[in-house]
Amino acid sequence: MASSVVRSRILSIISRNNKPNRRFFCSNKKPIIYSQSTIPDQSAAAAEAAEAAPAQAAGIRENKAWNFFKYGIIGALTGATAFAGYASYAYSLHEVEEKTKTLRESVNYTPSNDASNVEKYQGLLYSTVMTVPAKAVELYLDLRKLLEEHVKGFTEPTSDKLLPDLHPAEQHVFTLVLDLNETIIYSDWKRDRGWRTFKRPGVDDFLQHLGRFYEIVVYSDQLSMYVDPVVERLDTNHFIRYRLSRSATKYQDGKHYRDLSKLNRDPGKIIYVSGHAFENSLQPENCVPIKPFKIDETGDVPLDTALLDLIPFLECKLNFLSASTCYGPFDCCPRGIETVIFSDFIAYNVLTFFLKYYSRRQKYYNPR
Repeated sequence: MASSVVRSRILSIISRNNKPNRRFFCSNKKPIIYSQSTIPDQSAAAAEAAEAAPAQAAGIRENKAWNFFKYGIIGALTGATAFAGYASYAYSLHEVEEKTKTLRESVNYTPSNDASNVEKYQGLLYSTVMTVPAKAVELYLDLRKLLEEHVKGFTEPTSDKLLPDLHPAEQHVFTLVLDLNETIIYSDWKRDRGWRTFKRPGVDDFLQHLGRFYEIVVYSDQLSMYVDPVVERLDTNHFIRYRLSRSATKYQDGKHYRDLSKLNRDPGKIIYVSGHAFENSLQPENCVPIKPFKIDETGDVPLDTALLDLIPFLECKLNFLSASTCYGPFDCCPRGIETVIFSDFIAYNVLTFFLKYYSRRQKYYNPR
């Protein structure tokens, strides 16, 4: 009995395992798509590509037109810049204004009353076409004026009248202009010791004596922060009336020149004394050169009498300028005496110069 029960259970289990499992016949794969279903999709993509082709071609044409316009603008600006640079280099502002006067006036076209309609139309068309070039030229002129005025502030003296007007009672006074460095002082700078300044021998007597006869002015190419303290320590008795620094010079060809025409004084009554007179002055006819004053590395002041030797010459010049017709500071001889030889003075031999001059003068007035 028990064995039959066990056998029946085993058979039921075996029969249950032999039944087919429906899950084995399930599939997670997508259904098969026939090739006929992809044909409409391919035709739609081809239609879209055909529609996009003209738009792409139009975009390429627009891009080419934009590039042409862009490069044209760049070329025009480059050409205008090159032309403006050449005009600035080759012509002055006044010359450019004269050469472009007709172009700028062509914009203001006014037809005459008896002009025909064709002439009026041509004139109006020409005026319209020339508006842009005329405006460009006017813009160039305005910018150049502004730039030249700005540059002029660095290259030209600060004023056309660097000195105030003379008092009416001093109209007869002569002006003695002195350079500073290597003329009445010597200054140099070394990294290990800084600035070193020396007075030229005889400068105190020179200023004291000539300060009674001349209006003495110091005219230097150094900055005012250097000139002012040096002059204050040098001239404690205030024989020097005015001091002019770098802002009063004219910057030209990389150098600072003294422009004596801006001193607001009679050019015939100005004498400029400097160790480099002909090199840094724009008026060589007013220059009196002397030997440059320098100190060697040892700091020993050499025996120098250039300023003291110059006093008789300046006294002579002062006396004869008022009584005769002179042609520059070298010619201090009265009318009738032969012209002084310049080479004697340019060689800095002032004493020999005056010995020759006075010997000639004695022969002229006291002939034997």
